[in-house]
Amino acid sequence: MGLCHGKPIEPPQNLSENPVIPGENNEPGLNSSTGKTPKFPFYSPSPLPSGFKNSPANSSSVPSTPLRFLKRPFPPPSPAKHIKALLARRHGSVKPNEATIPEGSECEIIGLDKNFGFSKNFTSHYELGEEVGRGHFGYTCSAKGKKGSLKGQDVAVKVIPKSKMTTAIAIEDVRREVKILRALTGHKNLVQFYDAYEDEDKVYIVMELCKGGELLDSILSRGGKYPEEDAKIVMVQILSVVAYCHLQGVVHRDLKPENFLFASKDENSTLKAIDFGLSDYVKPDERLNDIVGSAYYVAPEVLHRSYGTEADMWSIGVIAYILLCGSRPFWARTESGIFRAVLKADPSFEEAPWPSLSPDAIDFVKRLLNKDYRKRITAAQALSHPWLAGHHDVKIPLDTITYKLVKAYICSSSLRKAALGALAKTLTIPQLAYLREQFTLLGPNKSGFISLQNFKTAMSKNSTDAMKDSRVLDYVNVVSSLQYRKLDFEEFCAAAISVHQLEGMESWEQHARHAYEFFEKDGNRPIMIEELASELGLSPSVPVHVVLQDWIRHSDGKLSFLGFVRLLHGVSSRSFQKA
Repeated sequence: MGLCHGKPIEPPQNLSENPVIPGENNEPGLNSSTGKTPKFPFYSPSPLPSGFKNSPANSSSVPSTPLRFLKRPFPPPSPAKHIKALLARRHGSVKPNEATIPEGSECEIIGLDKNFGFSKNFTSHYELGEEVGRGHFGYTCSAKGKKGSLKGQDVAVKVIPKSKMTTAIAIEDVRREVKILRALTGHKNLVQFYDAYEDEDKVYIVMELCKGGELLDSILSRGGKYPEEDAKIVMVQILSVVAYCHLQGVVHRDLKPENFLFASKDENSTLKAIDFGLSDYVKPDERLNDIVGSAYYVAPEVLHRSYGTEADMWSIGVIAYILLCGSRPFWARTESGIFRAVLKADPSFEEAPWPSLSPDAIDFVKRLLNKDYRKRITAAQALSHPWLAGHHDVKIPLDTITYKLVKAYICSSSLRKAALGALAKTLTIPQLAYLREQFTLLGPNKSGFISLQNFKTAMSKNSTDAMKDSRVLDYVNVVSSLQYRKLDFEEFCAAAISVHQLEGMESWEQHARHAYEFFEKDGNRPIMIEELASELGLSPSVPVHVVLQDWIRHSDGKLSFLGFVRLLHGVSSRSFQKA
């Protein structure tokens, strides 16, 4: 399990060779799941060549103080120190002389209850074999079933010593990992969970034994990168399991090549997601704030301590970047430098092999590596991206973002609904294909309409125990309880369109201009500032004449292009007060 934490990495002595990539785990270069030090032939230079004073990109010495400062710094100044302290507190390993960060319930509690209620007879059911991996909390061994349905079968056993569980949050991490694995098991791209046991000293999590090795090893064996067609096969499997998790309200929080294993050594072996030790539950309208993950794959919003399932999509974008070009999109010689690169630098798409790759592949990665999480595509949307269109294994699942967007649409003014309707008319065929899939999954009647009850029914059909624990169904019940007439496909497109995601595309300007043309013909009309304020639900305390005067054309009193674009995003009195 890889929590972000920082430790200065010694620079390589000879950059002409293939040096060791600094690891994301407890020791530099250490792979937590295998205990080995990986060497990457796809070692990439720092994306911040001018980030350090008097230090060129290929310098072998790195001054400790970067020149560039963040616009939104978080204390203490070094993100690495901040995250290292969080790691120490999470695992209960704070030393007397170490700086600590108060985290409320993360402090150690005397007399912790380490009884999980799992079965107690592990040794009578399984015979442990050799160790196959090691992480922060414990280690993983191969084992063989001695009796029962798994008699004679090889399995993997994650062994977690209870002595390592020195904080309440560490205990809860283990309890939640088992709960999530038990609820989600069954998806073909997720490691199968069999059972959990405990004794006085240890917890044993029994799972499917994957014998094909890590995705990371496969990348290395191919010389550091995949051909596009092979990369598609990997990405479809990763997106499939992540979309499944997100639908259940589970965010993985530690997606990286080390946490995907091949089921066997066969060339066409299935890829399996593992290590849910850092996973958590999150509803569509909630944000998490604890900083966890692995340095190279951590999303910007995680470092700002406000994130949801979109953070997993960033990590997938990093994996896709590595698969296609063989280098990290964000790199520095220290973890603090990596975090600054994640926050401030843009990944390069100019160097080889990017110019020789398809435009769809480049667009796919860019849509995932957008620093604004609102503009990032979801797992279901990524599966319907043109780059993966036509792949034989692609199956578009239900997407919870449509619930969130439809809820906002229903609560919008009639003017905004008209604006969104105009924008929906500009959608491309691939964008409409994704929305058609979502509309079909909601089960329209013979007349081609869906009601809000359809949203609840469709989600219930896909529900697992994880969805109950994440309280996603509570959110869906709120959406389905809103009184609203039925939606046909045309209005569903207007309701389920994400303005922020469209804004993240290079074609956004065209979308907006064409939508405004449609709006001018069908929905635009003379409007008073007071009427507009009422439509937007602004309170009388807001200086509406000041903030809304450039929304309306002085020539005819109709909504201006600027006002139209702002209306698409939706506004509130709170947003005006912030501005």
